[in-house]
Amino acid sequence: VQLQASGGGLVQAGESLRLSCAASGFTLDDYVIGWFRQAPGKEREGLSCISMRDGVTYYADSAKGRFTISSNNAKNTVYLQMNGLKPEELAVYHCAAERGGSCNKWSSGTSTDSIYYSMDYWGKGTQVTVSS
Repeated sequence: VQLQASGGGLVQAGESLRLSCAASGFTLDDYVIGWFRQAPGKEREGLSCISMRDGVTYYADSAKGRFTISSNNAKNTVYLQMNGLKPEELAVYHCAAERGGSCNKWSSGTSTDSIYYSMDYWGKGTQVTVSS
């Protein structure tokens, strides 16, 4: 059972990246997938969530309008399209999966760490570096 995040890299400010979160050993059909990031010396931030059951999504304010979360059930993969990247968004980006979860708690004031540690599976992160 594994989640693997990929797609990070070095880009210039204003450019785009598409991150992928691929699951192996289990299917994502009944899961909620979340994307998080952690910059050096900063707290973890929850960016976006998608429910694979009903397609409900959530975006943090920092992601709204520039990031898009999507899924390909056939590929058992969730994506995070990130446009207009900024230098301050340099971070390690992680994905995580919770079986039977809900994106509702992302907008309910639940702390990011509570959400993160309620997940069932976590992928190794992928580094995103944005140069100015």
